Amino acid sequence: MTDAVPGLAADRESAFVAYGLPGKPGTNEFWAAAGTPASVPADGGSWVTLFLWRGSPASIEFESWSEPVPLSRWGDTDCWYAEVPMPARLRVTYRFLSGDEAYADPFNPVGVGGDRSIAATPDAPAQPHWPVIGADVVLPLPLTRLRWSSERLGGRRTVRIHPVGGGGPVVLLLDGDDWLYLHPAMTAFDSAVASGEMPPVTLVFLPSKDRVAEFACGRELWEAVRDELLPLVAESDVPSDPDRLVVAGQSLGGLSAVYAALEFPELVSRVACQSGSFWWTPDAMGLADPFGGPLGGSIAALLRDRRPELSGLRIAFDVGEHEGRMLPHCEVVEGLAAEAGAAVRVSRAASGHDRAGWRGALLRDVAWALA
Repeated sequence: MTDAVPGLAADRESAFVAYGLPGKPGTNEFWAAAGTPASVPADGGSWVTLFLWRGSPASIEFESWSEPVPLSRWGDTDCWYAEVPMPARLRVTYRFLSGDEAYADPFNPVGVGGDRSIAATPDAPAQPHWPVIGADVVLPLPLTRLRWSSERLGGRRTVRIHPVGGGGPVVLLLDGDDWLYLHPAMTAFDSAVASGEMPPVTLVFLPSKDRVAEFACGRELWEAVRDELLPLVAESDVPSDPDRLVVAGQSLGGLSAVYAALEFPELVSRVACQSGSFWWTPDAMGLADPFGGPLGGSIAALLRDRRPELSGLRIAFDVGEHEGRMLPHCEVVEGLAAEAGAAVRVSRAASGHDRAGWRGALLRDVAWALA
């Protein structure tokens, strides 16, 4: 994937001037101006994006979008680079692998956790309310935490609660630790509510212990949420309205959120689902090709067999436009839910199967679910 710019040669001065980088790669002038990733237009509305690394051999690992890309060395300098072709409208999480360690991009201010960064092509839609934070920033945590010892699920877990704008309907964020420690959901929801784009809500960050076991269309999780967790939230000192519940989930979490709406309609009537794993069936995880089963998996089968009346359900579906084989599975479930009477919103994110894309839909779809 290197040498994408015509005429690039290792002895050329100002080789990356098209990316806004003056000076010969590896010089002090060059490193002083480095601020990658930077993109230039390519054929058909696509892009070529430059990534830089200084010092040692490395490769770039992308999240659910591309195979790892090795970096090339510029002559005998300390400059390592890759020019990566990217499609139109892409936001992607990545990290550098060097030796046995993983690193965030030291030239990119948009960090995710301690060892990842986010790149976006110039045509990727903005994500208002999500602050630009470095990979080394420690995110703020909600002041209220519950120690939940679940009889149904077993074990103990810490659930954090944050009232936004004084608190209101409960927004249950599945995979809550990701939204606490990697992506600053607390700050983003605060900003969205302050701007008037959604009503006050109470965020409940639910961590997962075993995603496959808990999210794979089983009743235990949702019985535990109904009978154990939500009463704990209601008894806490945080203002909340558990009777107006929004469940937000991604991937297997999105699958579980939709399953809950179908199996527990008295509990879950508002869902924000990003990239739901609707390929899932009880035996899919053991197949050589988990995506190769019936379109829509167990959720589509449930909708066809039971023909539920879903007029009380509001469900926002979002999936990355670069997810390829996920799309047909999601499209089947989206259509069946609408046919059953649910109020359905469908959108496509400028991403692959990646929380960097999901977070753009999260605020918008929770607001829509509460409308």
